[in-house]
Amino acid sequence: MPLTSIHLKVLLPFHIFTERPDVARIVADTQAGSFGLLPHRLDCVAALGPGILTYQTQSDDETHVAIDEGVLVKIGSDVFVSVRRAVGGTDLGQLRDTVKREFAAIDEHERGVRAVMAKLEAGLLHRLASFQHE
Repeated sequence: MPLTSIHLKVLLPFHIFTERPDVARIVADTQAGSFGLLPHRLDCVAALGPGILTYQTQSDDETHVAIDEGVLVKIGSDVFVSVRRAVGGTDLGQLRDTVKREFAAIDEHERGVRAVMAKLEAGLLHRLASFQHE
């Protein structure tokens, strides 16, 4: 029996952002570009980058969601999108600006924090190694 709709669930770390049982198609941005999902597509997994997730319901309502990095998993008629942050809206231009301004800026800050933590860890390991050799 062919599938006629997708059951979409967008998950954030502490709650469900949205759940729609009547989705006809999904377009998502990956780190390699954007791709579309229809109900009959084979099961798949995709790493998502910051961008816009667009889905259209059976009643032709199109919805856009700005998402941060995450993962998309399709199993049968279920599609799970797990991301750190998501912002809904109707104005596509405003959502694109949100992705660029908020999500990209936070990612740049996190890269800086990770670099500092790596230096601290390397320094600690170096000092521990020097104590062991004494």
